[in-house]
Amino acid sequence: MPAARSRLLLALLLALLCLSLPLCAAADDTDPAPTLAIGAGVQRMPRWAGAHTHRNDPIPFVDIELPQYGFSLSTEDGLQWDLIRDTRLHGGIYGDFQWGRDRDDLGASLAGKLPTLAPRATGGGYLEWEFNPQLDAGLRLSHDLNGAGAYLEFYAEWDPPKLGLLEQSLQLRWQSMNGAAMRRFFGVAPASATALGVPAWQPGGGSQLAALAYNLFLPTGKHTGLAASLEYGYLLGDAAASPLVRQYGSRNQFTESLAFVYHF
Repeated sequence: MPAARSRLLLALLLALLCLSLPLCAAADDTDPAPTLAIGAGVQRMPRWAGAHTHRNDPIPFVDIELPQYGFSLSTEDGLQWDLIRDTRLHGGIYGDFQWGRDRDDLGASLAGKLPTLAPRATGGGYLEWEFNPQLDAGLRLSHDLNGAGAYLEFYAEWDPPKLGLLEQSLQLRWQSMNGAAMRRFFGVAPASATALGVPAWQPGGGSQLAALAYNLFLPTGKHTGLAASLEYGYLLGDAAASPLVRQYGSRNQFTESLAFVYHF
């Protein structure tokens, strides 16, 4: 059930949050002010990678930034620990979370014919170049912590001027996968192909997704606000050519989220 995945993600984020709180307490008065925001909301996302149907999951919202340590953790960008910390160039350790799929996600047409996939944590590194306080670009390279999948992502993010109290940002990204990850999410084994009446599909690595995301934050009080996100993704390469996507899904992938946030 999707709620089980949400509980796993919540437990992971809360554990990392607890680890970061002592760092906040140890910060010197001369250090830049840390950011600590938590909340809860709902996310609407494809039921599985490439699906045309959606599910609604309760999600936590976490945004922790500790500039004095180069540490950040958020439900939007994952975990980053800046070890370079140059004026413009940043880079270091990166971690994130990959959703899986269960029988409920697969639905009556696919359940029992396709394998379910457990969620996985990923870890690796990142490099980022800050052109100015409003514009940056970078790359992230990560690998399954308990698996063979590898992921490469290039991104650029721009923070437009505020519209009154409304804070906003735009992010453009391109993601590729190695063959193991591509086969895990988009492959069709011979037994599954026979059950579904589609060709077997063993894709190789390459481009997987191009996406554009719009994020906004609207303060509702001194310590509270609403955070929303809308992302449109377009599947590429062997991911788009998968029989799962062509016959049971869509190249067009939409994800939306809305959360109530409390800033400390």
